Amino acid sequence: MNAIILSVIIVGAIGLVAGLGLSIAAMVMNVPVDKRIEEVRACLPGVNCGSCGFSGCDGYANAIVEDGAATNLCSPGGDEAAKSIASIMGSEEMQSEKMTAVVRCNGTAENCGKKSEYKGLSTCAAAAAVNGGDKLCPNACLGYGDCERACPFDAIRVVNSVAVVDSEKCTACKTCVSVCPRGVISMMPKEKRKAVTVCSNTQSGAVSRKQCAVSCVGCKMCEKACKFDAIHVENNLSRVDYEQCVGCGACVRACPTKCLYLSNH
Repeated sequence: MNAIILSVIIVGAIGLVAGLGLSIAAMVMNVPVDKRIEEVRACLPGVNCGSCGFSGCDGYANAIVEDGAATNLCSPGGDEAAKSIASIMGSEEMQSEKMTAVVRCNGTAENCGKKSEYKGLSTCAAAAAVNGGDKLCPNACLGYGDCERACPFDAIRVVNSVAVVDSEKCTACKTCVSVCPRGVISMMPKEKRKAVTVCSNTQSGAVSRKQCAVSCVGCKMCEKACKFDAIHVENNLSRVDYEQCVGCGACVRACPTKCLYLSNH
């Protein structure tokens, strides 16, 4: 027999045996995949923002089906996604409280002075790395737009050197929260009127007031005015408990520096 033909036959036989072996191994080692994972994944928006606490939409879908994770953790998907997922899982629908990002700073050019002129890369991260930024307040929004560039929903803009959130566009994906080097962006309920502390300065009132005209001075006037135990001054800064806050506005009216405001008002 021709040597070439013999070689082809041998190689073909080896390939056939190997193929059969792989097929058998695939059948033996096959792990059944719950079809509900794919169905749940189809209900999610595919933003992969991680606001649910899992590694993107795929990770969240797996966690729902395999580990029984709550069905209402997708902020961008909201109630519609939660309802669809609950239907697939045959569980009771869980309402998803809509949240929005809020910038806890009002250190505009008029309110907060500068300690230096920054000439480097026009990013908050770069500015923060150079002597803590150029604003007098060490906790101020630096205003170079890292959050604006990172937001996948065009929901945040820098206006007069401070980031401003458009709550109608915000899906609470928390991308802006993760990129802010100062940590001045946080989440709050979107549709219920709540008090908001628009300051992040934790220095003493005597110091912070010299840095920003609208800083919290830790005077506790808001705390004394609240009848619902919803606001407390901790580390020289007023902090609102959104579980307790009813949006009455007593703290806003009592604040001498006007660093508090009411959302949806």
